[in-house]
Amino acid sequence: MKFVLPLMEDNIDKGDIQEVIDFLSQEEIPKLTNGPKVVEFEEKWSEWAGVKHSLFVNSGSAANELTMLALKYIVGDGEIILPPLTWISDIASVKFAGFTPVFCDINLGNLSFDIDKLKTKITPKTKAIFLTHVLGFNGITDELLELCKENDILLIEDVCESHGATFKGKKAGSLGFASNFSFYYAHHMTTIEGGMICTDDSKFYQVCRALRSHGMVREMTDKVLQDSIFKENPEVNSDFLFLSPSHNFRSTEINAVIGLSQIKKLDANVSKRADNFEYFMSNLDSTHYMTSFDMEGQSNYAFVVVLKDADMSKRNLLESILTEERIEFRRGLSGGGNQLKQPFFRGTYDESDFPVVNHVHDYSWYIGNYPSLERDTLDFLLTTLNTAFIAL
Repeated sequence: MKFVLPLMEDNIDKGDIQEVIDFLSQEEIPKLTNGPKVVEFEEKWSEWAGVKHSLFVNSGSAANELTMLALKYIVGDGEIILPPLTWISDIASVKFAGFTPVFCDINLGNLSFDIDKLKTKITPKTKAIFLTHVLGFNGITDELLELCKENDILLIEDVCESHGATFKGKKAGSLGFASNFSFYYAHHMTTIEGGMICTDDSKFYQVCRALRSHGMVREMTDKVLQDSIFKENPEVNSDFLFLSPSHNFRSTEINAVIGLSQIKKLDANVSKRADNFEYFMSNLDSTHYMTSFDMEGQSNYAFVVVLKDADMSKRNLLESILTEERIEFRRGLSGGGNQLKQPFFRGTYDESDFPVVNHVHDYSWYIGNYPSLERDTLDFLLTTLNTAFIAL
């Protein structure tokens, strides 16, 4: 089916391709694995995000997993609090690292944690809160930051869907202990596949550097820390000293070249998406749909549609109409909704503890929002949504 409004448009343009062609056309064939272009991209990203350290990896999922592996190395065993509305790799990364996942319901203002419920989830075993900025909404509040500070809990930000979202003028991803970004091809910017870890903590950054490359200590750039680890392990060849079991999360110079081209357009594209979303929410019928989201600092890369009523007949009718009008959609927002309904969790948790995310799971959708979207097409979407229930 050819969609009138597809879920996504490929972010790669001819200018990006030309950058790759120029890079590969040098007289001397450049190094194509992790090298100077990766470092250049990391530096540019740190400047853009407002952080001290950035580490380029091969996906947003790798960024999540590497962050949790490094966190486990630094803080040891414990619990990580997550929302059930998130991408599966957030939960997988917590489990793979050996942490215990603890889940907390969300609110319908910014689709982030319900703060009152979050307070009840904190125990002496809590090591971090793993927040998801959903589809471009800023998920951070003063109360959340204060809660982390009061309880000496680290805040980890998943910004994979929310490049350019802000809180009080600071970019999402610069407010927590560490943050993860995704450069999947449908997100705000792309490196085809890729991800970034950001932090201001130098030790965490150095551990991440080692774990990005199988755990090899020689990948660290802090010579004092590196030498101390070498001295603690004199029986192991320093060229092949592995800090902790890990994987190969490295990316390539080609991906970095695309990233360096894409980042030049990022702010302008974020602004276009935010303008589209403001227009969409201002004109969406509040009789049937939730429109009172917290819009401050949003950078939504998708249009969020949430039914007010838990009405299955409305849901089925709307999906039928969207399909007929060739408007592509995904039900459940991030990750398809409540991850606790997935087969590997089913029956483990009492679903009545998560009423808000359950509503989102059954009665919400996201629809493509991208910089090239024409206003006529956006008006067509609004008309389709706003007239869907006239016959009821």
